[in-house]
Amino acid sequence: PEINSNAIKHPLYHILLNSNQKGLECITPLVNSVEETPESIATEVSGTIPTWIRGNLLRNGPGKFEFGNQHYNHWFDGMAMLHQFKIVDGKVTYRSCFLRSDAYKKNSERDRIMVSEFGTVAMPDPCKNFFLRFLSRFEMIEATDNASVSFVKYKGDYYVSTETNFMHKVDPESLETMNKVDWTKFVAVNMATAHPHTDPDGTAFNMGNSYGTKGALYNIIKVPSTKNNPDETLEGAKVLCSIIPADKSRPSYYHSFAMTENYVVFIEQPIKMDLLKIITSKLRGKAISQGVYWDPKLDTVFHLVDKHTGKTSSTKFHTKPLSVFHQINAFEEDGFVMLDMCCADNGDAIKNYLIQNLRKSGEALDQVYNTTSRAFPRRFVLPLNVNDDTPTGVNLNTRPASSATSVKTAKDEVVCHFEDLHGDDLFEYGGLEFPQINYSKFNTRPYRYFYGCGFQHLVGDSLLKMDLKEKKLKVWYKKGMFPSEPVFVPSPEAVDEDDGVILSNVLSLQDKSTFLLVLDARTWEELGRAEVPVNIPYGFHGAFNSTA
Repeated sequence: PEINSNAIKHPLYHILLNSNQKGLECITPLVNSVEETPESIATEVSGTIPTWIRGNLLRNGPGKFEFGNQHYNHWFDGMAMLHQFKIVDGKVTYRSCFLRSDAYKKNSERDRIMVSEFGTVAMPDPCKNFFLRFLSRFEMIEATDNASVSFVKYKGDYYVSTETNFMHKVDPESLETMNKVDWTKFVAVNMATAHPHTDPDGTAFNMGNSYGTKGALYNIIKVPSTKNNPDETLEGAKVLCSIIPADKSRPSYYHSFAMTENYVVFIEQPIKMDLLKIITSKLRGKAISQGVYWDPKLDTVFHLVDKHTGKTSSTKFHTKPLSVFHQINAFEEDGFVMLDMCCADNGDAIKNYLIQNLRKSGEALDQVYNTTSRAFPRRFVLPLNVNDDTPTGVNLNTRPASSATSVKTAKDEVVCHFEDLHGDDLFEYGGLEFPQINYSKFNTRPYRYFYGCGFQHLVGDSLLKMDLKEKKLKVWYKKGMFPSEPVFVPSPEAVDEDDGVILSNVLSLQDKSTFLLVLDARTWEELGRAEVPVNIPYGFHGAFNSTA
């Protein structure tokens, strides 16, 4: 595919593109099944954990990768394991448990994989006779409720979520699995992302696809902030607007979306889903993942939707093919939308995260890493006031000190090129993913700092703080240690944007230890850690549930 010209300017770009990492440590212990720890256990604290931190760091991710003699194929397939680090008065306790999803219960009851996941197709039950096994091939794959991606919040309640139509309400204190919630009972969608956005008043926005006889639609969903009764879940949710895909039979895959004060920004990227392959996957004995592919011939297109009216902008913003899993932030300023995202120039990485790849060692592991594209933080500047009188062939980005470009090329079409939100030092740390900000105060607003994991390995192996004003990077890195997504917790009387702490669950291969790390978000120095006496697998996303 054609490479964005901005990226070529970097002297290290071609080194990055043709990475030749050697001698990576084997990370098999990070992707092995573990036992749950349902009762709280004490941890050993060293250093000092500020006493003003009161609450639970909640984490989600796969924790069981086989049933009986059947194994899952993809990292995303493992059974959801919920983790809680309870912080009170400078002390920390830990507990974990498997989400009691229907998938987990069915699999456990038969000690085999009964429910298909993203990269694993459940084979016909051998207890059925041949004819029934044959007929079962013609059934649609049922959507899994294995909500292993994130903790999310709607109407003040915590849920665990994945990318199907199912979520589970969870008690953040006990981690007990409560209600199973089906999006289709409330709005006409077949799935929803695991990354909603929330306005200051608690109103939540999400996106989900719907599939009908005329093909797919992308839908923006709005969920009210309050309940009419204590047992409510998604009552009152509505589809704000629907966007027609460029190809209704091959819609784009998306893991998240962006939001400003007044707009939802949907990124239609060239990671495509072949609906015919997905619908017939069980018949063909293939996993859903086989229907997801990268098409570098296609542009990435940004769609702007007014959050208040549901009206979609007629102007479409195009850029070169790129893949996006997570946005950093987005905000409006001076008649522009600033859209900050972690972007890669290739969308094939998702196929590399097979469990067998993550468990490789030596040259085989190096090869997997060196063929996996890395994500880097980039900013696109989208002009809001494009109309028939807007000149073509002119850079519409008039913001000083911004190298991003936005050029109208035709009616209702603007072509954009990004500017980098980093210096060359980020190449050394393998790019940045799992981005986080001071969300409660700076989401949808101009901001200075964001945090994330560096990826010199297939999972995060450093914690990074990026200063957008100075383009400077602060790094926490210890060889053989693998930190999780950093979660920012503001201090009680915070004035400055970075006045608070970073919480991250760190897994160490050196001494096979696990600990909760607490960093001063301003200085990036370690304040304390709480060592956990059990193994924890590497997970995905988390949230801080304040009890102060």
